[in-house]
Amino acid sequence: MNGALPRSGREETADKKAMRVAQVTCDQPNLMEEIRLQLGDDPFALVCLFAAPCADFKQLIEDASGAFEGADVLGCTTAGELGAEGYEEGQILCVGFPARYFTSITYALDLLNMADDQQIIDTLIQQRMALAQTAPDRPHEFAFLLVDGLSMSEESLTTVLASGLGPMPLFGGSAGDGVNFKQTWLSHNGEIMENAAVLALVRSACPVKVFSHDNLAPTEMRMVVTAANPEARTVQEINAEPAAAEYARLLGKDPNQLDPFTFAEHPVVVRLGDSHHVRAIQRVNEHGELVFFSAINEGMVLTLAEHQDIVENLREGLGKLSAEQEPDLILGCDCILRRIAADQRQKTREVSALLSENRVIGFSTYGEQFGALHVNQTLTGVAIYPPTDNEVA
Repeated sequence: MNGALPRSGREETADKKAMRVAQVTCDQPNLMEEIRLQLGDDPFALVCLFAAPCADFKQLIEDASGAFEGADVLGCTTAGELGAEGYEEGQILCVGFPARYFTSITYALDLLNMADDQQIIDTLIQQRMALAQTAPDRPHEFAFLLVDGLSMSEESLTTVLASGLGPMPLFGGSAGDGVNFKQTWLSHNGEIMENAAVLALVRSACPVKVFSHDNLAPTEMRMVVTAANPEARTVQEINAEPAAAEYARLLGKDPNQLDPFTFAEHPVVVRLGDSHHVRAIQRVNEHGELVFFSAINEGMVLTLAEHQDIVENLREGLGKLSAEQEPDLILGCDCILRRIAADQRQKTREVSALLSENRVIGFSTYGEQFGALHVNQTLTGVAIYPPTDNEVA
């Protein structure tokens, strides 16, 4: 677990807009110059880059490593981008956290060679306390996680991190590779990584609200996982029958026609306490097993879920975030299956318009993290509000 010193600053600028955003296409000439031009001259505490699979990620990170002096720079590849026009592809998004409003500490974690859990928890507690002492006049806080979406490590990782973060709310997204599911990349201050995660602990003069939103409701149709390999996130049997065939039978479909569109349209959820959380299916493997995006265990009861109207549901969810004040920006991690479902229902344009109107910026993921949970088929993120007068005095 590699730490970095807190980034801080109190420089004043002409306006009070908290966040800075830049967006370029993957083939933009001199793209880092264009990103810097769009972001402006503010010094930054933290910079986050979300890059489409078509980007030259290595070159992007190399260029970025010298472009933001004094800032921590985190990056990942995406399964799609949330940009100025809502759902987009072929883009590079850059989100800047000005040092005049934000202080951060960042870490890189090697998921194959992690220290013992208690050591990570103790370190997080110490660094969270150090951050509070460094920025006592910045009372609003959150933790932002980027993790390799093919690592199959999100559940254990979020459990450990949440234990160390205590009351600091955690959210994040699993890096993607479009719909290829072959290779995802992350970066931390110029170092490019796989089988890794990067974590930012942030304190701010701006009010924040971490949230998780979905548009699914459980039905009465249930099924039991009777054979599974939790480490590989595969299910061999459902109701003591071959998994893919039984799932297809319950849907009234041909097992040979199961595809990402089917899984997006017919998700399954598990009950945890008083809530239901999606256990999204990624694909059918060559053995007729169902491969999931998140942890799955024998004996688990899966409930088929149905979609509520994604447009009206999203309008309501974003409306709650703007009920008292409009956010300056919403940093969002949106599951790739939500994008697929919107496209199936011919709602992409309406969803994109809502995301754009509410200034949701971020990326489509292979899964989302919310507190101690790794979840699927959600829009999870943080709403960042403009600083009030007394917070910048």
